[in-house]
Amino acid sequence: MEQQAILVYDGTLEGFLCCVFTAYEEKLKVVDIKPPGGQAGQQLFSEPREVFTEPEKAKRVWSSLKKKASAAGLRDLKWAFLSEILGMEMHMYSMIRYILAENVPVDRDFSHPAVLKVSQAAKKVGREKHRMEAFVRFRLTKDEVYFAAIEPDFNVLPVIKSHFKNRYADQKWIIYDLKRNFGIAWDLSVVNYITLDLDPAIGISGAPEAYFHSSEIAFQKLWNQYFTSTNIKSRANQKLHVQHLPKRYWKYLTEKNL
Repeated sequence: MEQQAILVYDGTLEGFLCCVFTAYEEKLKVVDIKPPGGQAGQQLFSEPREVFTEPEKAKRVWSSLKKKASAAGLRDLKWAFLSEILGMEMHMYSMIRYILAENVPVDRDFSHPAVLKVSQAAKKVGREKHRMEAFVRFRLTKDEVYFAAIEPDFNVLPVIKSHFKNRYADQKWIIYDLKRNFGIAWDLSVVNYITLDLDPAIGISGAPEAYFHSSEIAFQKLWNQYFTSTNIKSRANQKLHVQHLPKRYWKYLTEKNL
């Protein structure tokens, strides 16, 4: 008889994969998997158990998945994890069990509830990824570093870093997730994950004189004037505008905030 278990991990994908490894190794009946501080459902006879992250164990699980799942299925698992949707770990765990149990590829079998849930979450992350790539606006700081602050619905920094590294390879930049308090920084050679103690006054758009270069302040004023002068109010289609540019992204745009 399988022992029931609630597994607690460190909040990383590697940590989650170690939970999968532990469940198989010890033949556990997993009733919940959650990060530190996460809410678990009330389960009789099950005490939360901490699973320590061991990269080699995580690698073994991922290697097993790569033998049975498509590139799209593996991407969906990674992106669904970044969605941070409550309870997503158990959907991922069910999908992984399904993949490993079958002798034919099943990661695109959307009739399976877990595969469908993971795919839907991955699509949400994918949409947020594309919108962040389109709407992120850099501001030149006094330190000659281009800085952008974001507050995405999902944890998309890990999946947008390649886009910005390739597109802005010739200048130093930082993209900082204010909601999760970490960022990515390009120093002209490598992208690093960083944490900063930011003054809230730095904002998401606009250019406070305490932090940003005088040329940045002048440019933002000029751009706002241009946008205002070219905007023909009589031809405005607000419904179509919001459809293509949802209001929750307006805070990133200079022309919407000055």
